[in-house]
This record gives sequence, structure tokens and C-alpha cells, in this order.
Amino acid sequence: MADERRYSRQLVGKTIVSKSGQKFGLVGDLIFETRTGELLYLVMKQTTPHASSMDLEKTKDGMHMVPFSSVIATGDFVVVAEEDIV
Repeated sequence: MADERRYSRQLVGKTIVSKSGQKFGLVGDLIFETRTGELLYLVMKQTTPHASSMDLEKTKDGMHMVPFSSVIATGDFVVVAEEDIV
């Protein structure tokens, strides 16, 4: 059976899109829970106006974050369920 684990470095730089195809931006960084290794947030760079208009949490530097719990698929893109973000 093929190994289906995704390594975090494979997510950085990928385009984040919603199920409906709305572009959000690019994965710029990741936020982990250090004790457990759980991935909590994708930090976006090159945030689109659509994503900027949403009430997304921000880092202390003002960068928008998408909760990893909203990610439904990864591959060529990171696909998120928009209804799970807000």
C-alpha cells in the first residue's frame, strides 16, 4: 500500500482554493501545536481580495490564517470548505 502521509514542506507554496473554486492565496507558513505536532493553521501569503474580505484570524504580523480543520483535500491545490472557516 502506498504511503499517503503528506509532509508539511509539500504544502508550502500551494494555492488555497475553496470547493467552489474561489482562490484564497498561497500557503506561506504553517502553525503547529508544538507538544503534539498537530497542524492548526495555514498562514497565507498573496491573499486574494476574496479571502481578505472574510473574517479570518490573523497572525500577530497581520497575515491571514486558514484553520487546518477546514482542509478537505491536498494535491496540486489545498482545497478548503469555506463554510468550515467562519
